[in-house]
Amino acid sequence: MSKPLLILIAGPYRSGTDGDPARIARNLERLEEASWPIYERGHVPMIGEWVALPILRVAATDVSGPEASDGDVMYTTAHRLLQHCDAVLRLEGASQGADQDVRIAEARGIPVYRSIDEIPVLATAAG
Repeated sequence: MSKPLLILIAGPYRSGTDGDPARIARNLERLEEASWPIYERGHVPMIGEWVALPILRVAATDVSGPEASDGDVMYTTAHRLLQHCDAVLRLEGASQGADQDVRIAEARGIPVYRSIDEIPVLATAAG
């Protein structure tokens, strides 16, 4: 392997939080904690919320646009993003969205890793 993979980190974001902002923030931190080891292995980490949250912020202020629920934007963004990803890292924890990410990845035939250790180290990771 000579080209870095774009790896979507999938795991609980809102799941198990009862809408508590502090618990949601902790879930995002957990997703982000996986980004450094992926980067160290020579790849590009991606989290769907990094893309979807700014969209939601702008959509909330756009009175001319259609109403969209947070979940719709999150799922649609992840689906679109997965068309560009080379692999998925599925973190532990119940999450319908992450499970959907895995189904999409499997349908596309791209790898789904269940731990950082399964992700190949790019030969040029040090550079």
